[in-house]
Amino acid sequence: MSAKILDGKSLAQDLKNTLRDEVTSLKQEMGAVPHLVNVMVGTNHSACAYAKAQEKAAQFIGIQYELETLPEDVTQEDFSACIKKLNDNESANGIMIHKPVPEHIDYSEVAKLVDTDKDLEGINVTNIGKMLVGETKIIPCTPASVMEHIKSTGVDLYGKEAVIVGHSVIVCKPLSLLLLEQFTTVTVCHIATSEAGRLEEHVRRADIVVVAVGKPSVVKGDWIKEGAIVIDVGINQINDKIVGDVEFDVARKKAAFITPVPGGVGPVTAVMLMRNGIEAFKAQRKKKG
Repeated sequence: MSAKILDGKSLAQDLKNTLRDEVTSLKQEMGAVPHLVNVMVGTNHSACAYAKAQEKAAQFIGIQYELETLPEDVTQEDFSACIKKLNDNESANGIMIHKPVPEHIDYSEVAKLVDTDKDLEGINVTNIGKMLVGETKIIPCTPASVMEHIKSTGVDLYGKEAVIVGHSVIVCKPLSLLLLEQFTTVTVCHIATSEAGRLEEHVRRADIVVVAVGKPSVVKGDWIKEGAIVIDVGINQINDKIVGDVEFDVARKKAAFITPVPGGVGPVTAVMLMRNGIEAFKAQRKKKG
C-alpha cells in the first residue's frame, strides 16, 4: 500500500478558480471587489516573498491587494495607529499583520486592535470565540487549509478518531473545533503527552493524524494506522532539505492519504486568506444593507 499524495498546489488552484468565479459574481452584483491590506514591518526576504505570493493569488482571483510597509524601527504606538487607521477606512475590507515583527513590537497587542470584521487571519480573540459557537466564517488560515485537505479525500469524518499533535493557539486549538464540528472524536497531544510516553499510543489509533510541532520525525512512520489520513503542517530545514514533522517515507506506506512537505498545507493556506477576505467583504456589505 502506498498513500495518495495530497497535492496542495493542485488543490490551491482548484480553490482559486472557485473564488475567482465568486468574486466575478460579487463584482457584477455589487459593483465592487474585496480590498485587502497586508501590513508588513521592514523588508525581510522571506516575508516579502510570501507577500508577493499573496499578491499573485489576489490578482488571479480578482481581489484588490495592498501591501503597506512600515519602517523596521516603527514604534508600538505608530504601529497601533496604522491598524486603527485601517479599521476606520471603509474601503479596506480585510487586514492582516505580516509576521515576523521586530522584537520590540508586541504582536499580540497589535493583533487585538484589528477590527473583528476585518480580521483576515481569524486570530482576533473575538473571532476565536465566535468559532467556538460556530458564528463566524473567518477561520484561521492554516486550520482551514488542513480541513480543505481532509475534505479533498472524500472520507466521511463522522465518528472517526482524529489526533492532533501540537496545541498552538493559531493552528491546533482552532483545528480541534473544526474537527469537532464534523463529529470526529478529537484528541489533542502536546509536550506532556510525549513526556508521559503516550504519544505513540494515541497516534496508532488515529484515523486522521495532524502534526504541527516543528520537530522533524516527531511522529514515526510506523505509528501510522493502516489507511489513515496524515496531514503534516510542520516545516523544518535539515541541511539544504525541507522536511515535515512526520517520518514521511515510512508513513506513506501505511497511510491512505498524506501531505508532502513542502507542497502540501502551505499553498492552500495563502488561498484561505483570500477566502477570508471575501467572507469579510460580504459580511460588511450585509451590515450596510
